[in-house]
Amino acid sequence: MSRKNHRRSACFGALLACVTAFGGTLAAPASASASPASPHGAVPPVSDFRGVNWADPRDNYADDEVVPSGLSTSDSYGTVYAKSRAIIGGFGKLGANTVRLPVNPSSVNGPFWKAYRGAIDAATDKGFKVILGYWEADNAKDGKIDDQAAWNRMWARITSTYARNSKVYFEPMNEPFGYTSQEWRDVAAQWVTTHRFVPRDRILVGGIKYSEDVKPVCADSRLDGTRLALHNYGFWHTDWTSAEQWKQDFKERIGNCASRTILDEFGATMTSGLNYNGPTNGSHEIAYIQAATDTIRELGLGSVYWPGLRNGDTYSLTTLQGTGTNLSLTVNNPSGLDRLHWAWKQ
Repeated sequence: MSRKNHRRSACFGALLACVTAFGGTLAAPASASASPASPHGAVPPVSDFRGVNWADPRDNYADDEVVPSGLSTSDSYGTVYAKSRAIIGGFGKLGANTVRLPVNPSSVNGPFWKAYRGAIDAATDKGFKVILGYWEADNAKDGKIDDQAAWNRMWARITSTYARNSKVYFEPMNEPFGYTSQEWRDVAAQWVTTHRFVPRDRILVGGIKYSEDVKPVCADSRLDGTRLALHNYGFWHTDWTSAEQWKQDFKERIGNCASRTILDEFGATMTSGLNYNGPTNGSHEIAYIQAATDTIRELGLGSVYWPGLRNGDTYSLTTLQGTGTNLSLTVNNPSGLDRLHWAWKQ
């Protein structure tokens, strides 16, 4: 998601109780036969995905390596692993068990991949689910795959490394808004066929347009058994100040597909002191967050907040503290975290 750029485009088309104070330090909270089934027991329901996005400070649209906040392309594998272990530990103290990380061909097909794997490995070693999603480059931004051959190589490298790791999930593309519904479903179906060795329940197929409507993807039998990735943001309708209005909007985007849907991008301002536990007082953001978290809880959706950490983003749930590998997170808005805990039934 690009809140700096994509979010403007989209507009045209349409929690810790133990945090001691605002911004306080974190403390731990009191299918088709073409693809095999997951080999490690029962398939987790989507409600078991309780997560946050970890994003590049520049946003995840990049024509060079995409680098989540706190990491550097000069880091070794060991340094990335140590930094990531600290940051993922902070996410765990939020109550999360899932992290969504960006990938692109520059990150995976080049030398950074050896180090970047440290972030994925640190997360899975701590028991987290990891969603790897492809972002196009910032010099394209047309909602389509930039370079098909490079994209193919990227996914071949990722899946060859992590297909056997049951905690790693694959999202072929973030917000495929440049494709028609039919075109995008064809692209997604081809990905599933090409990577038939990946269990379908470990594939997240974004909804059409800005991943904003999962119903057409849900109805495509070629994609049976996959998870569905939904995005929805309050800035898409700044005149909506009723939580009920937002709840209806969420349900219209999901249809009868809740059991497969993970809301892997949703968020609002966390640095302005808004009280997400209080009355809406005419705030579309409060109405939206209350509706989003109510809907997640009611329908049993998976959810991945945007972002758990992104330096410089007013939506960021946390702020990164420390230097080197001695890193920690502080919460920017305890009431926002309270709403996530409500959604996650914590």
